[in-house]
Amino acid sequence: MFSIGIFGRRNVGKSSLINALTEQNLAIVSDIPGTTTDPVKKSIELLDIGKTVIIDTAGFDDNSKLGQQRVEKTKHILQQIDFAILVFSENQFGHYENEWIENFQKFDVPFVIVHNKCDLEPVEMHGRASLQSQYSTTVINVSAKSKTNLQTIFDEIKKCRDARPCVSTLIADLISPNDVVLLVTPIDSEAPVGRLILPQVQTIRAILDEHAIVMVCQTEQLQQTLDALKILPSLVITDSQAFSEVEKIVPENCRLTSFSILLARQKGNFEIYLKGTPHIDQLKDGDKILILESCTHQRSCDDIGRIKLPNLLQKRTGKNLNLEFVSGLSPLPNDWESFAMVFQCGACMITQKQLHNRLKPFIENGIPISNYGMALAFLNGIFEKSTKFL
Repeated sequence: MFSIGIFGRRNVGKSSLINALTEQNLAIVSDIPGTTTDPVKKSIELLDIGKTVIIDTAGFDDNSKLGQQRVEKTKHILQQIDFAILVFSENQFGHYENEWIENFQKFDVPFVIVHNKCDLEPVEMHGRASLQSQYSTTVINVSAKSKTNLQTIFDEIKKCRDARPCVSTLIADLISPNDVVLLVTPIDSEAPVGRLILPQVQTIRAILDEHAIVMVCQTEQLQQTLDALKILPSLVITDSQAFSEVEKIVPENCRLTSFSILLARQKGNFEIYLKGTPHIDQLKDGDKILILESCTHQRSCDDIGRIKLPNLLQKRTGKNLNLEFVSGLSPLPNDWESFAMVFQCGACMITQKQLHNRLKPFIENGIPISNYGMALAFLNGIFEKSTKFL
C-alpha cells in the first residue's frame, strides 16, 4: 500500500484536488476556510502504483484553539505517509509552507509542490524556478477545477514509488521450487470470521510465487499431517501463539519459524528485534513496557498482546511490570522515553514507512525493541531455533 498526504493552507483547494485526483466527490468543497477538519482518507487503485490511500488534511494555518488541535492531527499524518503533496495558490508561498517542508524532511517524506487554481492565476515563473532549486523538487501548475496537469502529479507519484527501496523478500530466499512448506494456522477466538489473517494469506501467495508446495493445517492436525507426508517439510511456519505446542511436534531437524518473524525480517527491523529481544531477562520491578498493536480489533481471552504476552512475561521474569498499550496508529505516549522495552506486533496492517517512523524514536534512543513473534519464541525457549537460519 502507498500512502499520499495532501497538505496546505485553508482554502487553497486541497479538497478539490483530492476529488479531482480520485474522480469522486469525496471531500466537501467550500469557499469557507477550514471546511476540512479531521484527515479524510480515500483508497484507490492507481495504474503502475497499486493500492493507494490519499489523505486530505486540515489547513495548517488555522491558529484558533480548535484549529491547532487539527494541525496536530495533520502533523501526526506525516508519520504514516510515503509521499506528500504541498498545495498553495495565488502565488502565496511563505513561512507556513517552509515550516511544513521542514516537517517533510524530518520524517524523510518525499514531496512535490503544487500551485493550484492556475486557471485563475498561473504560477509566477521566477518563484517557481526558485522553489524547484531550493527544495530539489518539482513545482506543478494545476487547476483542480479544470483538471489541468493532474497526470503530471501522477507521474511524480510514480517516480517516488519506483525509487523506494525494494521491500525485502518474505520467503523467496528460504525455499526452492517444489519444496513443501507447512503452515500451522490455529483457528481460535482470535481468528477473523470466515478468513485467514493477512500474514497467512501473504505467505501462501509468496510460496506459490516460488513454485513451491504449500500445505495448511491447524495445530491439532499437525502430527497427522506430518505423518501423512512422505518427506519432511522444508519449512514449518506457525502462528506465534502456537509456538509451544508446534515446537514439541515438529522434528528437531526441521526448520521452524513464525509468520510474525518472517514479517519482521521483510519490513527491515530484524536485526533490531534480534538484539532487543533478550533484554527481556534484564527487566526489573516497576519497569514500564509499551506494547504497540498496529491494528484495532475486539479482544478475546486468546489475545496475544493483551493476554498471552503479558502472562508469559510475568512468568519468565517474575517481575511486576507496568504495561501500557497503544492501538492502531494512535500517537505514542508523551513520556515514551521512560519505557524500558517496547513490543511491536507483526505490523501486517501498516506500511514499512509507517513502522519505521513508529519505532524511530525508540531506536534512536537505544530503547530495546522486540516483536510478538520473536518475544513469544524467546519466552517459549525456541528463539535461536526459530531465527538462526533467517
